[in-house]
Amino acid sequence: MLKTKNIGLFLGPLSFVLILFFFNPEGLNPQANAVLASTAWVSIWWITEVIPIAVTSLLPIILFPLSGAMELSSTTASFGHKYIFLYMGGFIIAIAIEKWNLHKRIALNIIYLVGSNIKRIILGFMLATAFLSMWISNTATSVMMLPIGLAVINEFNTRLSNKDQDNSFGKALMLSIAYSASIGGVATLVGTPPNIVFAGVVLETYNYEITFFNWMIFGLPVSLFLLFICWKYLTNFAFSFKNTEFPGGREEILKLKQELGPISYEEKMVGLIFALTAFCWIARSFFIQKFIPGIDDTIIAIFFGIILFLISTRSKDRKLINWNEAVKMPWGVILLFGGGMALAKAFEISGLAIWLAEQMIALKGLNLFIILIFLIAAVNFLTEITSNLATTAMLLPVLASIAVLLEVHPFIIMTGATVAASCAFMLPAATPPNAVVFGSGYLRIPDMVKAGILMNLFSIIFLALMVFYILPILWGIDPGNFNSLNL
Repeated sequence: MLKTKNIGLFLGPLSFVLILFFFNPEGLNPQANAVLASTAWVSIWWITEVIPIAVTSLLPIILFPLSGAMELSSTTASFGHKYIFLYMGGFIIAIAIEKWNLHKRIALNIIYLVGSNIKRIILGFMLATAFLSMWISNTATSVMMLPIGLAVINEFNTRLSNKDQDNSFGKALMLSIAYSASIGGVATLVGTPPNIVFAGVVLETYNYEITFFNWMIFGLPVSLFLLFICWKYLTNFAFSFKNTEFPGGREEILKLKQELGPISYEEKMVGLIFALTAFCWIARSFFIQKFIPGIDDTIIAIFFGIILFLISTRSKDRKLINWNEAVKMPWGVILLFGGGMALAKAFEISGLAIWLAEQMIALKGLNLFIILIFLIAAVNFLTEITSNLATTAMLLPVLASIAVLLEVHPFIIMTGATVAASCAFMLPAATPPNAVVFGSGYLRIPDMVKAGILMNLFSIIFLALMVFYILPILWGIDPGNFNSLNL
């Protein structure tokens, strides 16, 4: 890893210099060339993680103005994009949920309801993890679910004789937490950063808003079906269990529930704010906007985030959340998103995206479904070793222009790349949830690769079918018509 970082340390600035001063192909204007040079440096440092990727995301603030790629004011404005504040509002609500242990109560109740059958316990964990991941970060969700999962595994092993024990249940449960954390994030616009990047690039490029509801009517069915297939795969094919019943399983979950005590006033209030936020996000485009025309998903997130600072606890001695707690939100993700938006804007205004698209003229004669399969597969396996957020930030502006060249609707290939970025199941480095469960000690890398490669392959086919056949119906677009949404 150290060797890779050292290579990246020098390769990043070297590629910047070589492209900026010595790469002058026909049709590439100086501004676009400067964007390409800067992007090469940023991309190499993102991939090799020479410095934290959030810090690398600040490079455009230096490189763009000095190279002539984009003015400083335009570059820094990208770090204040409205979707960044949507994410911030969502993080504030998520922090409040975690502070008062509401997420743990939700998870344990879901798991308790499914019973003591091994396969159903895994299903309960997957449903709980996926639901939480729709609203709070995949990382936070998996970190929260891990100790609950470990407690259940330890209890399971304690109640069995040594000859009856194997590691299948532990491996399956750990993987179910990781996979469902990633899959659940697909369901909502705030579920995972690539979804927000997609909405941001679409807004910047086409001045078209992907609402919370727009995304959810596509993302939720994708998430639910993929979750079901994942459960069936893990419990019926990837692993076999010597024992199908968990002796005392419900009792163990009940014990964990009892440790939480009765639901508190604070949990009820945070739960109410959470429910109201979700309702407003979902109902905004087709209901609330009729009465409040200027309302926006970002406004909703910030409004309810502020409300949490105003409501006192039962004892009146503090608020549901304070700034010292809210400030712990993952600023690195926010900076990474800002850097991605800066790249997207520079790609657009410089003409670099169009130039790159023109270099892929060979794709024009291919069937759109074949292109979609190839693209989803490429993104899927690329994100096994790179940040899914960084990958989508780099690719989406280019894909927007490729759509023009191919004369297809941009949402088809852009959505395909976006959802593919959340479906990397093979390696610990692919996603934070994979890394979290790998640290449990129940999994080795061969275990993850063996189970994950088939999930990767299935998700590629499934996502391609959903994007190609179902997305156009849900969003009212024509895959072969660039202007079917009047972009």
